[in-house]
Amino acid sequence: MWVVAACLWVQGLLVRSPDLLQRYRWTRQRSMQACEMLHVDDYGLQAAPFVSPPKWHLAHTSWFFETFLLEPFLTKYRAFNAQYSLLFNSYYNGIGEQYARSQRCLLSRPTIDEVVMYREHVDAAMVGLLEAVDHPQRLQVLSRTRLGLEHEQQHQELFYTDLKYSLFANPLLPAYSDAASPESTTVPLLQQQRWCEYTGGLVVLGVDPQAEGFAFDNERPAARVYLEPFQLSNRLVTNAEYQDFVDDGGYQTPRHWLADGWAVAQEARWHGPLYWLQRDGELLEFTLCGLRKRNPDAPVCHLSGYEADAYANWASARLPTEFEWEHAALQQEFVATEFDPQVLHPRIASTRDALVQLYSDCWQWTGSAYRPYSGFTAGDGAIGEYNGKFMANQWVLRGGSCVSQTGHVRPTYRNFFYPRDRWQFSGLRLARES
Repeated sequence: MWVVAACLWVQGLLVRSPDLLQRYRWTRQRSMQACEMLHVDDYGLQAAPFVSPPKWHLAHTSWFFETFLLEPFLTKYRAFNAQYSLLFNSYYNGIGEQYARSQRCLLSRPTIDEVVMYREHVDAAMVGLLEAVDHPQRLQVLSRTRLGLEHEQQHQELFYTDLKYSLFANPLLPAYSDAASPESTTVPLLQQQRWCEYTGGLVVLGVDPQAEGFAFDNERPAARVYLEPFQLSNRLVTNAEYQDFVDDGGYQTPRHWLADGWAVAQEARWHGPLYWLQRDGELLEFTLCGLRKRNPDAPVCHLSGYEADAYANWASARLPTEFEWEHAALQQEFVATEFDPQVLHPRIASTRDALVQLYSDCWQWTGSAYRPYSGFTAGDGAIGEYNGKFMANQWVLRGGSCVSQTGHVRPTYRNFFYPRDRWQFSGLRLARES
């Protein structure tokens, strides 16, 4: 097997050691940079059991590297605090017990200063581990490090979505950032929705285990899927279009809804997407930049899967399957997205390309259940719990959002949430039969 210190082939992933160390430092710094606009009182915010405080995200991502890399692979590594294994374990039953998710806001100790020291302790040890080019298990170290970095990027996205939900619970509606709302008055070039045709047929989707580049376990193995001819909307549904659904009694008409969705909407008293407000007749939307006038041409976001499905039914269309979405996305060149901390809200469609707003505005609900691909096997040990154990009762979302991190998304990426969840930047793209 070809192995040199500077370049290694790890489970289909070409890993250059210096590049990975640089990426490690960059990714860890991005988590801290996201906190620069927080006040000390913000670090413990948790408005609901399904969100986590910023301080917990900072600690948990450090716990991941400590638990799955430093403790098994770094000789004589000493944990910063042995009790952190309980506090910052998210859901890994193979590791041990976890502190109740709903009570993470009660963890006033450790303080944020102690959590930062914890991160620094872990970072120093990780740098030493990654610089140990003669480590006997170096292949596994590099592979797990890349997984840990992708895991931290997932939590960087959750940092923004969780914080937004918690700030919205405050009647003052405080802003996280003072950045200008993106494109608040610009008229989009795409005035009308257009339908893109796809012939379907037998296609290969997912990721081959030997393919170059990172992929999560739930993206593998590649599989053959037969698709009937279909059409996808070239852009996402807008605020104005969704307002038409609201004005037409969409939330009062059960025939548009799945039975479970109707029950949830009635129980929760939904009347529109999360963060939509109306004051003195003005249509508003809460954003990470505070309360802003709602842009009718921007994508509607913070929809549950149930709401997305109801709108599609009302519009005489449907949600795409995850396989239709991936097949269509693969028909055009993939351009990696760059996260911009000055743009923390979906932007309007501003080009006439075939498919736009694929990766950098809203995650797009599909009508597909989150289930394993044929031939899927979970990894060994506790780290094998990463994705496989959640493959029940959830729906797949595709694409990416305005708070997805640089280099993190790709056409094969499978995000997943329960269909009642709507605190993520989730929107929809319509599909229909050809």
